[in-house]
Amino acid sequence: MAVFSTLIEQKLHALGTLLCQSFPEIDAHQLNQHIQQYAFDENHPIGRLGYAVAMSDFVENVLQKQPHLLAQWWEHSPTFAACDEYSTRLNARLATVANSTALNNALRVFRNTEMAKLSFCQSLNLASVEQIFVRLSQLAESLIIGARNWLYRQACDEMGVPVDGQGNAQQLYILGMGKLGGFELNFSSDIDLIFTYPSLGETRIEGTNARKPVDNHKFFTRLGQRLISALDEFTPDGFVYRTDMRLRPFGESGALALSFAAMEQYYQDQGRDWERYAMIKSRVLGAQEGDPHAAYLQKMLRPFVYRRYIDFSVIQSLREMKGKIEREVRRRGLKDNIKLGAGGIREVEFIVQVFQLIRGGREIALQQPSLLKLLPEIARLGLISQVQSQDLRESYLFLRRVENVLQAINDRQTQTLPTNDTDRLRLIESCRRFCCLDETGNAVEKTYLIKDWQDFYRILQQMQGKVRSVFKELIGSEESENPNAENQWQDFLEANFDEIEQMLAESGVQPDHLHEILEQLAQFKESLNRRVIGARGREVLGHLMPTLFSLIFKQAHYRALLPRILHIIEKISSRTTYLELLQENPQALRQVIDLCAQSQLVADQLARHPILLDELLNSDSLRNPLPFSRYPAELQQYLLRLPPDDEEQFIDALRQFKQAILLRVAAADILGALPVMKVSDHLTYLAEAIIEAVVNLAWKQVSARFGTPQHLQGEEKGFLVIGYGKLGGIELGYKSDLDLVFLYDAIEGETVGGKKVIDSNQFYLRLAQKIVSIFSLNTSAGVLYEVDMRLRPSGDAGLLGCSLSAFENYQLNEAWTWEKQALVRSRAVFGENALREKFENIRQRVLSAPRDIAELKRDVTEMREKMFSHLSHSQTNEFNLKIDRGGITDIEFIAQYLMLANAPQDPKLTKWSDNVRIFDSMATANIISAEDCDALKQCYVDLRNTIHHLNLLGKPPVVAHYEFSKERKFIRNFWQNLFNA
Repeated sequence: MAVFSTLIEQKLHALGTLLCQSFPEIDAHQLNQHIQQYAFDENHPIGRLGYAVAMSDFVENVLQKQPHLLAQWWEHSPTFAACDEYSTRLNARLATVANSTALNNALRVFRNTEMAKLSFCQSLNLASVEQIFVRLSQLAESLIIGARNWLYRQACDEMGVPVDGQGNAQQLYILGMGKLGGFELNFSSDIDLIFTYPSLGETRIEGTNARKPVDNHKFFTRLGQRLISALDEFTPDGFVYRTDMRLRPFGESGALALSFAAMEQYYQDQGRDWERYAMIKSRVLGAQEGDPHAAYLQKMLRPFVYRRYIDFSVIQSLREMKGKIEREVRRRGLKDNIKLGAGGIREVEFIVQVFQLIRGGREIALQQPSLLKLLPEIARLGLISQVQSQDLRESYLFLRRVENVLQAINDRQTQTLPTNDTDRLRLIESCRRFCCLDETGNAVEKTYLIKDWQDFYRILQQMQGKVRSVFKELIGSEESENPNAENQWQDFLEANFDEIEQMLAESGVQPDHLHEILEQLAQFKESLNRRVIGARGREVLGHLMPTLFSLIFKQAHYRALLPRILHIIEKISSRTTYLELLQENPQALRQVIDLCAQSQLVADQLARHPILLDELLNSDSLRNPLPFSRYPAELQQYLLRLPPDDEEQFIDALRQFKQAILLRVAAADILGALPVMKVSDHLTYLAEAIIEAVVNLAWKQVSARFGTPQHLQGEEKGFLVIGYGKLGGIELGYKSDLDLVFLYDAIEGETVGGKKVIDSNQFYLRLAQKIVSIFSLNTSAGVLYEVDMRLRPSGDAGLLGCSLSAFENYQLNEAWTWEKQALVRSRAVFGENALREKFENIRQRVLSAPRDIAELKRDVTEMREKMFSHLSHSQTNEFNLKIDRGGITDIEFIAQYLMLANAPQDPKLTKWSDNVRIFDSMATANIISAEDCDALKQCYVDLRNTIHHLNLLGKPPVVAHYEFSKERKFIRNFWQNLFNA
């Protein structure tokens, strides 16, 4: 006590000096006499003041900044009765505030003054532990709502008044979460808030200085940003509250303010267990009695928190949360943490809230935020014993007393016991005796025999032991339920370089791979540190990464797999919903591992378009993709969900559909459910479905402006899309572009029904331009397909669209041999049946036209040599499956030559555009032998299959020179015999 007495004297003399400096009329000698006389008189204002500042450096700092307040307290001690009417007194001050700078000053001075008064009352035991944290909560609520109201008026003047569809003004509603919501705020706590507003709409600008209306979302987002700044920004006067918005829907990546409807949709569709836990203490701040919006908001959120059935699943969720906290305590080396440590405040909260989450849907008495009011209700229901209830109550109040005294010392958020003698002495003093309320609400004084730090620590451990005993009995721990829950990767996110090296060694990574993988993991962690992930995201990552690494390092090819998975996690790290999808769906996680192990393409797709992760939830759909004949209907249903006139959203939806189907096909390919020919069928007909959707969109937009050609009847378009190359040959691969030619039925006339009349031919050219524009539109998701139009008549020099008659004339009279080769692999992929038949007739006439065989052979072989010399860059020890001799191009040229050489004698040979059926038709016509036909097809399928798998791995179509030697020899021999080369 002697040391504490010395501290009191020192503090009082310092304040006395300040008083004399601030008020020269005060007699310094008389002041010192008063200090000596009353320093230890707890019934005199000076003695009380000395004790309060000895307990709290924060109080001393406030008084130093406000000497007039010091002068008041020197004469008259604060009373707890004066710690009230916060809203009334604050609003009176804010009524005179003219600008945001003055607002910041007023809020901070008011806050610090009132907090100092509460610290004074706490130190002098003028109020109970419960009364202190209720007043702390009321003070915070008054400051938040006072700032909101002032800023709301300012925002309305600048942007207009936000109204709903009926013209009723709307306000920003603020959910206070955690201890603020439960009237249990710490002395120096963060405040967790969620912003929301009743409905969409826009501002009404009449009677304001606003120039034009803004939508309500923008208004409330800006208002929310200003409110956070007013509360959180550190100024010369300090701050009001550290404000945490990460509990809002979608966390840091979510909108700052959401409408009621958007909030409801989120919690219905995506709300997580931890969000139920957070929402259990939520409260609408500043709600006036009879406010229908506040009542609706609370009613709307209640079903998310409180389930109708008895929900025991929450025990495991809370157990896991506690396990993470314990690992964090161990990792950070937190010792003597009265909140997070064993038997700490958090465990009392878990005990109470687990019963709220399990039974709150049926027991209305459990649907309240105050922990101390809930304990007797839980005991009344027989869920814990009376003894346990009393033990928890006493321990909780003792721990909260310690916490508040600790935080009041320097207005600092801490729950760790001090190591310096002065602060330890403050705790000893404060915990010898203090006031609290019993279960009936009557004030009682708690006394503990505490002479020194050892006594204090012993009693603290007794309190924590009681809590721990109840917690283990009711909830247990994650480790006790699941001995394998903690593997060597558990604390990867916080581990240093040496610790990660040890983790790798324990995972069986080969020593000669260690440096390479350490570098990858170090870069990954550095990337995470640069990203805005948020507490929620980091929590999920902390749970996900150990499982992920365990799966990765069980794979034989972990060196290839690891960077693919890390790339995906980097891309989704700030999108917590996707992290949670993987964490909560082990099947999807294993599917990601299996697919990415075999496919770089799948890994790249998932990283670029994380929405595809949803596709992995159903493994059956991956092994059994939709019949490709259903793609047009599926796409149509997919597009029906969209707003009718939003082109950008429409095109994004096309991309999403394409990517989702592409992933399913690749998965089925990897899993062995689709052979290579079927893979191409799926990819080809997927492209056709998208072409149809793009043409229809372009038609809608062009016809809205120009009308339609007057010769058309009903739903006719008179327009054909011709697919060439792999699209025409029904042989699309994963990375294929689209070779397209646009044809139309040329009938002289003009358009009708539009805003502007143009020539029909001009209409089709505009349509073609629009189609190419839609395909080529580059967004964050990339382009829909790369489109190549160079095979149209006259190539790049020709028009984008061409009439059927002009096309026929060009092909018969002007086209080069290579253009007729290209025509072999062409077919109509969009258009009316009558036009398709016209094109097929033209194609047959062109391909079966008489030609000089010697000239044909020369043209084909020269073109092949030109392609080889321009495109082949293989090393001597490599074989390019596409370009090099004996590869895919040779087989395609063989098929094209066979058709061009023999169709003049038998026009039926022009029926097919794909290589396999071309060879079959040549064998049927006895142009080639059945054995050669089978060999050509087998070579072709084997080479294409390898190219497919190399595409999946993200590799070029190149293999070692000794591979496919038998196939290459056969193809070269067949070529030489065919062309006499």
